[in-house]
Amino acid sequence: MTIPTELPPHIPCGCPLVAVYGTLRRGGSNDIRRWQSDVRWLGHCRLPGQLYDLGHYPGLILDGSCKVLAEVYELTPRLERELDRVEEVWPVDIGEYAKRIIDVELLPLDGGDPRPVQVLVYEAQPAGVHERALIDDDDWLGWWTRQER
Repeated sequence: MTIPTELPPHIPCGCPLVAVYGTLRRGGSNDIRRWQSDVRWLGHCRLPGQLYDLGHYPGLILDGSCKVLAEVYELTPRLERELDRVEEVWPVDIGEYAKRIIDVELLPLDGGDPRPVQVLVYEAQPAGVHERALIDDDDWLGWWTRQER
């Protein structure tokens, strides 16, 4: 068996924004600022889906059943590459998450009017949440801090 000496090329999705709902949120164990310290936080949105408990991080299935709190950030190709590595969709896709671009309403930090935007979301794959506990909360970080683990 030959081990590749070069990584496969990283191809950005082209979406200028990313919505994060779990450990990548501010204060989470994988706080997005860890991967790009100058990342621009634009506001919040609600993702149409259901959270699942995957241990030390959540999985989101975009089924429209709830409105999950997420933070919206500007997405650069460099940041996307780091996030793809963290979520293990690149350089090797382990099949736990898939990248999705969806329409949401951005609630800006400056208090301006909500506006429609497209965001990249890392969605958990159904096989990965099979027989996992549903999280009965729309805010994963809030839920996580209340757990006694």
